[in-house]
Amino acid sequence: MKIILIVLAILIIALTVFYAYYGGFKKIQISISKSGGEVLIYEKIQGDYKQSGVIMDKIYNSLLKEDKIETYKGFGVYYDNPRKVEKSKLRSEAGCILEKTDIDKLPILEKKYTIRTFPRKEYIITEFPFKGKISVFFSIMKVYPALNKFANKNGYNEESLVMEIYDVPNKKILYRKEIISVHP
Repeated sequence: MKIILIVLAILIIALTVFYAYYGGFKKIQISISKSGGEVLIYEKIQGDYKQSGVIMDKIYNSLLKEDKIETYKGFGVYYDNPRKVEKSKLRSEAGCILEKTDIDKLPILEKKYTIRTFPRKEYIITEFPFKGKISVFFSIMKVYPALNKFANKNGYNEESLVMEIYDVPNKKILYRKEIISVHP
């Protein structure tokens, strides 16, 4: 019986450390701030949001191998609520953010990729630690409910688009939720 309790205690401690490491205890701080203006290299996606990671990797590898351009931030823009829209009809965009040092290469890149500048304006924003793909799952469970609660509390539409930026060098996921007033 004593061995079972020790094993159980070790398991609980290990799970707690695991949960904490990937941001499970992170308090979500939400604010409104002006941001945007990044140059996005992306593909439009219709269907399961799980495709985003594959598309980000595909564009990253293409830019690196074929164009000799390294990017440090991947992104996804998600237009629909997966709890309300059929999985096959979900709309999103995924890709990489072009570094400012590579902006001069835009004329060549525009012949090969879909490119646009993300609008610079005020968004509901927050961030979450990024320590790998498991962080993404924890962030989805914590960040989206907090963003929607903030939107509802402040009279904003919770069905607006959300942009996730995977800032690899700074080890964080940045979230931007478009501000659309419920009562225009």
